[in-house]
Amino acid sequence: QVRLVESGGGLVQYGGSLRLSCASSGNIFSFEDMSWYRQAPGDQRDWVATISKRGSTTNADSVKGRFAISRDSAKNMVYLQMNSLKPEDTAVYYCSGRRVVNVEGASVTVWGQGTQVTVSS
Repeated sequence: QVRLVESGGGLVQYGGSLRLSCASSGNIFSFEDMSWYRQAPGDQRDWVATISKRGSTTNADSVKGRFAISRDSAKNMVYLQMNSLKPEDTAVYYCSGRRVVNVEGASVTVWGQGTQVTVSS
């Protein structure tokens, strides 16, 4: 079973930057795509950004122009560079990998344990 481990969270001031890292215990190309999600207290878990196996990226509208997802396949790492942080970005950030498990396209998602990001105003 592949494990995902996030790191890089912390406390940052309004307008600051952080880079989150997600380390995979296996080859990241075993996943069809990898994503970052976030969950604030009392809220649902929201999608933030995705990078596909081919390398294409998509971001949620709320983070466009501020956050960027990337990867280092040689290190089996996925990153989330977060700039111009706002207090509303405060949440636990989760890394995930989606794996297709059959020819019909059914998939399973592997989740990391999350890393806390707190942005002070």
